[in-house]
Amino acid sequence: MGHEQAAEPERQARRVRRRRVFYIPGYDPIHPRRYRELYRKEAAAQAAISSYEIALRPKQTGGGPYGWHVNSRIEGAEIEADVEVLVWSDIVRDSMSNGILATYLQLAQTAWVYIATGTLGRLMRLRKGPVIAALYPVGVLLLQLVLAALLIWTAGGTAGLAADALGLSGRPGVALRLLGAGLGAGLALVLMLWIKARDGKFFVYYLMHDYAYSARHRGANPPELEARLSEFGDRVAAALSEGIDEVLVVGHSSGAHLGVSVLADLIRAGRVPKGGPALGFLTLGQVVPMVSFLPQAHRLRADLRFLATRDEVTWVDVSAPGDGCAFALCDPVAVSGVATEGKRGPLVVSAAFTRTLSPERWAALRWRFFRLHFQYLCAFDRPGDYDYFRITAGPVTLAERYRGRVASKSRIERPVSKYTSVTP
Repeated sequence: MGHEQAAEPERQARRVRRRRVFYIPGYDPIHPRRYRELYRKEAAAQAAISSYEIALRPKQTGGGPYGWHVNSRIEGAEIEADVEVLVWSDIVRDSMSNGILATYLQLAQTAWVYIATGTLGRLMRLRKGPVIAALYPVGVLLLQLVLAALLIWTAGGTAGLAADALGLSGRPGVALRLLGAGLGAGLALVLMLWIKARDGKFFVYYLMHDYAYSARHRGANPPELEARLSEFGDRVAAALSEGIDEVLVVGHSSGAHLGVSVLADLIRAGRVPKGGPALGFLTLGQVVPMVSFLPQAHRLRADLRFLATRDEVTWVDVSAPGDGCAFALCDPVAVSGVATEGKRGPLVVSAAFTRTLSPERWAALRWRFFRLHFQYLCAFDRPGDYDYFRITAGPVTLAERYRGRVASKSRIERPVSKYTSVTP
């Protein structure tokens, strides 16, 4: 069926009254309440723009660590949705608990993995934006190191000139020079600590930890992440046994490839019941190639190949060229070199920021790269066929909403990855 996303006719025609939504964040150490507050604020903004009603209240069903309940009236229908955040921020925080020296060691290891394996060069054939985002922390950390060295050299040199001017030689002269170098080292440390303390603004250490997390195991999932994916699968499987109309899994950024593995595991294990709720998978601003192009990403590549052939799930991938932190309009299955003749998805479509945001709004956001990476979860003042709140709280399934939708003509499908094996 090429890029026409398949689903059973009875599932496509189904109207939604009750929905369970599972949101998988990207590599993010922040408490999941930020996603609730973002949803609350942006849903209200979109509702005002698009003339529908939507409200949040505390989560009522499904258990789980964190979520909220949504009541909406959209397209003349009343809908209830329970949204749950599948939390792995604790794993992210643990992976980020490094000092400055450890971060530089991470930099060396990560750069070696991506460069020596040829992965960096392959990624640059896709989109320059996310590669620049990956190189940004490397450049800043190296510049920081150069500045530190200059401070030490300048302070030591100045102390040496002072020693000469004072006629100090021997041990007194050496002591003054060492004192100057020590002062320079202290200033360098203060500079580094100042930058690190303001990483919420600069994102240098955050991004370095993000790329290092995937590079550390060369694309394989560490044991703690595999265990968490199993827990995620149990949560989704339990929802599929409930009497609801749709289960929707949303994977944002790095959460996209986690969602691929969760759903692939469920389908392989026969845990998606026939005649159960419609199952939708929405990936937003995905960065799958940053992992799937690495040599040991056998598990992810196998999951991509498998999930792309299944009709148990409707998979829609949304991105936008204006998002410099995502591999926009890159079919994650095809570019990873694992597409087969039986490939059915994902349907790759553009959120088209330059059209769905007004010129004024686009001008205000276009250079706020990290904010744009979250735009998929926000309101659009000129919405097109992508509306996060209609998808998560509206009256039709993901399959129905995108039935007949043509994939973006500017999508990239050519196989680019050097590593395409699906078994170790």
